[in-house]
Amino acid sequence: MRIAMIGTGYVGLVSGVCFSDFGHEVVCVDRDQSKITRLEAGEVPIFEPGLDDLLARNVEAGRLRFTTDLPEAMKGADAVFIAVGTPTRRGDGHADLSYVFGAAEELAPLIEHYTVVVTKSTVPVGTNAEVARRIRATAPDAPFDIASNPEFLREGAAIEDFMRPDRVVVGVTSEKARAVMAEIYRPLFLRETPMVWTTPESAEMIKYAANAFLATKITFINEIADLCEKAGADVQQVAKGIGLDGRIGSKFLHPGPGYGGSCFPKDTSALAQTGREFASPMRIVETVIEVNDARKRKMVDRVAEALDDRLAGKRIAVLGVTFKPNTDDMRDAPALTIVPALIGSGAEVRVTDPQGRKEGEALLPGVSWHANAYEAARDADALLILTEWNEFRALDLARLRGSMRGEVMIDLRNVYHPQDARAAGFRYSSVGRA
Repeated sequence: MRIAMIGTGYVGLVSGVCFSDFGHEVVCVDRDQSKITRLEAGEVPIFEPGLDDLLARNVEAGRLRFTTDLPEAMKGADAVFIAVGTPTRRGDGHADLSYVFGAAEELAPLIEHYTVVVTKSTVPVGTNAEVARRIRATAPDAPFDIASNPEFLREGAAIEDFMRPDRVVVGVTSEKARAVMAEIYRPLFLRETPMVWTTPESAEMIKYAANAFLATKITFINEIADLCEKAGADVQQVAKGIGLDGRIGSKFLHPGPGYGGSCFPKDTSALAQTGREFASPMRIVETVIEVNDARKRKMVDRVAEALDDRLAGKRIAVLGVTFKPNTDDMRDAPALTIVPALIGSGAEVRVTDPQGRKEGEALLPGVSWHANAYEAARDADALLILTEWNEFRALDLARLRGSMRGEVMIDLRNVYHPQDARAAGFRYSSVGRA
């Protein structure tokens, strides 16, 4: 199959590279000439483990190309995927669909033979129908069908998620479009990957419902963690006890400073707005958004409490600022709320993160950056763990404590056992453990 992928952001680039590894001929197109130049040179503009090697292999095999020329990318394409950004729109919290609609209108006059136009971007219910309407308005005689194919990629594990997904969701309106999409995903049939064939509207809703449910699980266990602290229970034991129930499952039951990233904040906001538009309020989702936003601010109070409510003049070493490990993504990361608040309270903040500095230097003015945890912790009054990178999981606690002038560790990811931290001389604070 020949595939054109519009957009070389996270979703578009990962999807395009992985489709080419399936054996398809893929052309990724983007308006950003600097990004295309970097990709043509083999430089991946995002951090995703294994993506650079996979990209290089398929470029060398002749299955993967990059261009700024949409007409060139569309030539002979069996399917064109729209994988552009849908950020939160200012003012109302809805998804900004201007990039999606712009791509649809730009590709419409370039359709020369039957093509399936696939929306890969995360879009609210009804968007695919509007994409189809706009294509027909621009090119009334264009032979095409529309399809919705939402992504379910976890940053840091995207290649594995694409190659061995829990399921593939495809919303189509014709058997002809279904046949094209089935051929594109045929390599996964050999692994008996579940395929959910449905309507575009249901596919759109599946994506939002999945992310909202996961965000709800995170928020639920965070509130349980708060109650555990006051009641003398251990949230990790509680999470294990409920997670063994097959109806609940253990994933996303890890308490912390709140969810962030490129998906959950904007998708819960968009779903809540969609509910309001259809006069069907998403009250649980609206509460999840409110509680999660408050939790990030609450973590600042937790740090202050650990330092006896005296932040001014304190030197705090922060381990990790990306919203999760194995990514350089800082969109809506808890650090973007917590770190500026600490600085605003008069604290000096020293940061280390394996991949966060590239984005973090612009997003976190006023911090100093350090190569590793030991350098960041030198002469610090407190150590704050915000992101559970693997390299922070087995630190020499005695060495850390020995280099600090204070004794406080605030572990917002429950990386360490309390007894181990205390044995190393720390005054230790974690989440959901008495």
